Amino acid sequence: MTVAPASPAHTPAAYTPAQKLLHWAVVGLIALQWLIFDSMGRPFHTTMETGARAWGLVPVAHLVIGLLVLACALARLWLRRAHGAPEAPAGEPEVFRVASKWAHRAIYALLLAMPLSGLAAWFGLIGPAAEAHELLMNLLLALIAAHVAAVAVHQLWWKTGLLARMK
Repeated sequence: MTVAPASPAHTPAAYTPAQKLLHWAVVGLIALQWLIFDSMGRPFHTTMETGARAWGLVPVAHLVIGLLVLACALARLWLRRAHGAPEAPAGEPEVFRVASKWAHRAIYALLLAMPLSGLAAWFGLIGPAAEAHELLMNLLLALIAAHVAAVAVHQLWWKTGLLARMK
């Protein structure tokens, strides 16, 4: 099924309930990966050294959560194309408007590249893919920090009510 892009004449005031749900699901999944299942390096190194997969709770959970992040990111992109996204709040300086668009694109790209590089590393036993996966995670965490800081600026300094669009 093909989805026509949202009409430029129709710019929603807020994200759809499905877009919001997927946003917060990805937030939770990324937090879970980083806080609980970040110890994937040990099973990966064991697998690389022995050639036998070091299956256990951590690798299985890490892989499942990574696949869920990938599925959510693809669904988010589909919904964004189908329903659009709200415009930047009035009064946001142009430099921040442009930076926001690029940051969102980078976040989506990382949400796709992270699981793919992880799958290549684990199933292909590709060390450079694992190194890329780790680098991409650090980039994603930096962008998440910038994203949260930007939301705080909108809420506390510019008082645009931006956060209400994602509640």
